[in-house]
Amino acid sequence: MAVSKVSFYGHVRQYTNIKSEIDANIQKVLMSGEYVTGPMLKQFEAELAKYAGTKYAIGVANGTDALWLAMMALGLKAGDEIITNANTFFATAEAGWITGCKVVLVDCDEKTRCIDIAKLKAAITPKTKAIVPVHLYGQCAPMREIRKIADEHKLFVIEDNAQAIDAHGDNFKIGELSDAVCTSFIIQKNLGTFGDSGAVYTNNPDIDAKIRKLRNHGSAKRNCHSFGFNSRLDDLHAGILSAKLKHITAWTDTRRAKAKRYTEGLKGVDFITLPTELPGYRHVYHLYVVETKDTADRDKLLKHLNDHGVDAKTHYSIAIHQQEGYPWGKDAEIRGTLANVEKNAASCVSLPLYPEITDEEVDYTIQMVKSYKK
Repeated sequence: MAVSKVSFYGHVRQYTNIKSEIDANIQKVLMSGEYVTGPMLKQFEAELAKYAGTKYAIGVANGTDALWLAMMALGLKAGDEIITNANTFFATAEAGWITGCKVVLVDCDEKTRCIDIAKLKAAITPKTKAIVPVHLYGQCAPMREIRKIADEHKLFVIEDNAQAIDAHGDNFKIGELSDAVCTSFIIQKNLGTFGDSGAVYTNNPDIDAKIRKLRNHGSAKRNCHSFGFNSRLDDLHAGILSAKLKHITAWTDTRRAKAKRYTEGLKGVDFITLPTELPGYRHVYHLYVVETKDTADRDKLLKHLNDHGVDAKTHYSIAIHQQEGYPWGKDAEIRGTLANVEKNAASCVSLPLYPEITDEEVDYTIQMVKSYKK
């Protein structure tokens, strides 16, 4: 097989494929003379809300800001507890700490790697104010169960949807069962711009109004300010995202086809476990993550792939509670064991997957995984 290098990302290929659309929007913004909170941002926010099926979408500077601004808009504060799973990007917990909350970490489900419902229930106390489920790798968390738990205990639900745009669950869509959805548009995401940005979408008008003020120095109109920050999605990024949003469903379909090719090609490989997609769910495969059954194999498999031209990586191979300096005093707490999280961190390998990857590159990666000798 002729492939000698399989990149983990396809950013340049994607830009080349829709270059005329992206360039046209960039030129439109540049010639408008309005680059911050201008017409292109308003256009993209309207397009995103329509796509998501929510009443409002608010562009912000990045996905981390989306999370903590949503928390602030909901009134979360010092002493409040939020619950999330420990096998996620650091920003999920970091947003809670920025807000002043105690972040309670619980285990993940053994198969989906999303939050474990039983562990979530057991972690709730009178100080719990919010649940932050992460749609990990592109697989939706079990939102119907989470919403039911939240209603029983009068809790907020903030979805961390940085990895699962275009996903849905079994008869539910993202945003339908939460108070706010937070996402990231950094270039690595399924819908990514050429830099960093994020958004919150919601059906709650109060959350919309508060975040719009918070992101803009507490200002709802010119020269009038209250407490706030500088966290705006600029119009150049909005233009790039507007061009890309039109393609996201087709790109997801292609991702799913490539993921299926991986799954069929790797079926029966006895030293790895393949991703789980729940019945009725639309997994968008932000990452195609296999896990070595023996954690001792993970680093050796990764090196084997890298040495043979496959740019495989690990994601969240150091879980939040394993990070240097943890715990951070009263602001962090583990409830229950984190056995599944720690197994996931020690065994995960992300294989290259993006809409523009070729079948030949997928097949070469499959061949290189199979050629690994323990």
